Amino acid sequence: MRRLPDPGPVPLRGEDPVTNRYQVVGIGNAIVDVLAQTDESALDLMGIQKGIMQLVERERGEMLYAAMKERTQAPGGSVGNTIAGLGNLGLKAAFIGRVRDDALGRFFQKSLTAEGTDFPNLPVAGAELPTSRSMIFVTPDGERSMNTYLGISAELGPDDVSDDVAGSTDYLFLEGYLFDKDKGKEAFLKAARACHRGAGKAGVALSDPFCVDRHRADFRRLVKDEMDYVIGNQHEWEALYQTEDLEAALAQARAECPVVVCTRSGADVIVIRGEERVEVPVHRVVPVDATGAGDQFAAGFLYGLATGQSLKTAGRMGCIAAAEVISHFGARPEVDVKSMFRANRLI
Repeated sequence: MRRLPDPGPVPLRGEDPVTNRYQVVGIGNAIVDVLAQTDESALDLMGIQKGIMQLVERERGEMLYAAMKERTQAPGGSVGNTIAGLGNLGLKAAFIGRVRDDALGRFFQKSLTAEGTDFPNLPVAGAELPTSRSMIFVTPDGERSMNTYLGISAELGPDDVSDDVAGSTDYLFLEGYLFDKDKGKEAFLKAARACHRGAGKAGVALSDPFCVDRHRADFRRLVKDEMDYVIGNQHEWEALYQTEDLEAALAQARAECPVVVCTRSGADVIVIRGEERVEVPVHRVVPVDATGAGDQFAAGFLYGLATGQSLKTAGRMGCIAAAEVISHFGARPEVDVKSMFRANRLI
């Protein structure tokens, strides 16, 4: 199990004299969310199951994209949302992802950089696969029916990971979804090892219990041998250790990883570091749209870690960021989350 020295508190953007070093770098699927209003009869005509996320192939993805009227677009992807949240909070952050040099790819790049996050990978000219997109049909009751075509982002591999970027960050954050392909696994290992050579800390979001089930042995090796922190929900931790006893799963996790974070769908968040354990209460709210809750929890929590806060404070920051994003439609904050931290006397 890898245990590295803590880089300690990191100055905020504008105060860091080492301008070429990042505070957080993320790696994940670079997806553009494409939204359109529709009614349930249109869903039936297109054969879309209401209220779920399903993966689609290229031909169907292009058909659904063409069928969308008055589209609006937003850069998305799980870790992409997290890193954008960190950029909005003022950290020096970068996102490693793969987009094609097409309209959606250029949109993703420009949107991310406009929000204050670096996107060091140029859109790929002449690529066979198009930029990834999630076609989201919103019915009048607010339900989102998501149809995701992974496209070029799922082909991210070690050649897309720059040692100069992954090796120059205090915290690296990986998206578990990319673990579905061998090239993604290779990219993770390359990035984590570059991060460690640069005295940074590497972590991963487990992302999905089904993804964990498909690659359990490789996830276990990654957590034990390469990761300094791991964020997952109750179902993901139980899937990783093949148990329905959360405490048993967390005990195994604590033995294998320095920092363990477990979210529990409205129940207290559990954070463990060695013998230290904190449980962070969650303020229950009725969600308008739960999309992005986990992504923004990670943003708040990583902001706390990167600025030298205690585990309890970092956990509270994560909960505040998650509560903000579920109060409205969309996967990214609509208000100044840092002002919410100040209002709660966390900074």
